[in-house]
Amino acid sequence: MTTATDNASPKPRSTIRLTPMEVPKASDVLANGLRERILSGEFPEGTPLPPERELVTQTRMSRTTVREALRILEVQGLVRIKAGRAGGAFVQRPGQDDMARSVGLLIRGRQIRMTALFETREAIEPFCASLAAKHRTEADLAVLEAANDAIVASTDLPSFLQANIDWHVGVAAASHNELLSGFMIAISKAIYTATANEGFVTDEVRATAARAHRTITNAIRDQDPDAAARRMTRHVHSHAEAALAVEQRTDILIPDED
Repeated sequence: MTTATDNASPKPRSTIRLTPMEVPKASDVLANGLRERILSGEFPEGTPLPPERELVTQTRMSRTTVREALRILEVQGLVRIKAGRAGGAFVQRPGQDDMARSVGLLIRGRQIRMTALFETREAIEPFCASLAAKHRTEADLAVLEAANDAIVASTDLPSFLQANIDWHVGVAAASHNELLSGFMIAISKAIYTATANEGFVTDEVRATAARAHRTITNAIRDQDPDAAARRMTRHVHSHAEAALAVEQRTDILIPDED
């Protein structure tokens, strides 16, 4: 005897295929939410975040998740963790130090060539000088003069290199473009190490740098952007050619952060 079940045709198999789904970690979700509120300005710099226990209650996430999220934000430079009775997590906005740290890691991690550094300088420093000529203040000019005086007065390699960096960063700061000045600060350590060569930094090189800086500073003071850009182009190009002619290294040896 046959039954209705025996006569029923087999159920067709579905042809739908789903791809694996990646579910974000709870700590990433919390960190992302807090990050957006910090970057949007909803949480001003210096604002204390709720204590860890309160964050656990508010978010209904585990203490481990909350701690991991705060750690993510600390590494990204968006919160500062203070220990002790009056401690906690305090909001901080990204700064130039964060850019410098990231660029330094890129240079070291990708083994950026010295020629790439010099090419980058030739690309941005003339424009910085041009903007500086348009936007400089008397305070900016004082910084440039002080840095160049320090170059002339320098008696050893470290003092010359630091004064030289101070002048170039000063030009970028005088542009009053936060991104350009931040990037110049970020690559300043690489510039320092790339030119830290006793065989290259002779008395003649120091004198040449001081003269070039004077002429560029004069153009910035006279608010002549074309002359400032043209003179800076000539200066960084000739400086790069001279440095590469005596430097045997091709990579940039930036020391570890303290």
